[in-house]
Amino acid sequence: MARLRLAFMGAAGFAVPALDALAASGHEIVAVYSQPPRPAGRGRKERPTPVHARAEELGLTVATPVSLKGVAEQQAFAALGLDAAVVAAYGLLLPPAILTAPRLGCINLHPSLLPRWRGAAPAAHAILSGDAETGMTIIAMDAGLDTGPILAQQRVPMPPRATTASLEGELAVLGASMLLEVLDAVGEGQAQPRPQGEDGATYASKFAKDHGRLDWVRPADELDRIVRALSPWPGAFFELGETTVKVLAAEPASGSGAPGTLLDREMTVACGQGALRLVTVQRAGKPATDGASFLRGLRMEPGAALA
Repeated sequence: MARLRLAFMGAAGFAVPALDALAASGHEIVAVYSQPPRPAGRGRKERPTPVHARAEELGLTVATPVSLKGVAEQQAFAALGLDAAVVAAYGLLLPPAILTAPRLGCINLHPSLLPRWRGAAPAAHAILSGDAETGMTIIAMDAGLDTGPILAQQRVPMPPRATTASLEGELAVLGASMLLEVLDAVGEGQAQPRPQGEDGATYASKFAKDHGRLDWVRPADELDRIVRALSPWPGAFFELGETTVKVLAAEPASGSGAPGTLLDREMTVACGQGALRLVTVQRAGKPATDGASFLRGLRMEPGAALA
């Protein structure tokens, strides 16, 4: 194995297993790049990203530039004398000067079967679209959005009842297990990258909060996928009078009726096709609760309309 001088660039929890895999390998992590700490929680106290926090636990040097477009940031990156940079869920654009600074380039872990679901939210879009399979792809980065040649790819069946959080967790572990073999091949000049091509390419755009609004006219299985795909963010919801109710967990159920009609005391709601049981819900400013308890608190009876 060629011992490589690396930078790791990531922010979200998805990237942590890959960082741990590198830290346990024989490679040298010269620096970790992450997003700057941001206010979070009720106290709005600045909180480091999961990658930043883990890197500090590992005793690694962390840089948190707001952007990598400036000359000073690019010169500092080039001065690291890197063999390669590993990028996972970083969230910042890498300009050409960053992409070309490492001797062997930049390597990206992407939780989809590229070229399907290029972009910011691949796992969520795979769930939302009802994909039967998913997987992990590692690419050599180029100037395009997730368009670089494929260094490794593994397919897996879509786990039943997957949420975005659970799916990203599984794919993160898969990606970490693939990463070291890819680095060995790249470092020894034995990698065999293959072009993605454009056949079957799709784009996984970011979600806005309103994408989580549940329209009871839609089929139950579609609404079920929305709840799972948009967990934990931006989250699924419906409006009950002046109150916004988050749907944290749901499942398809038997039953039919006018869309939006409450069918039983377990909070099963009729949809355009079939019905959806709201397993866990949360009113604004209140703790999460099961659907049955929620209905008892509001004294709602079967036959009532939620819309």
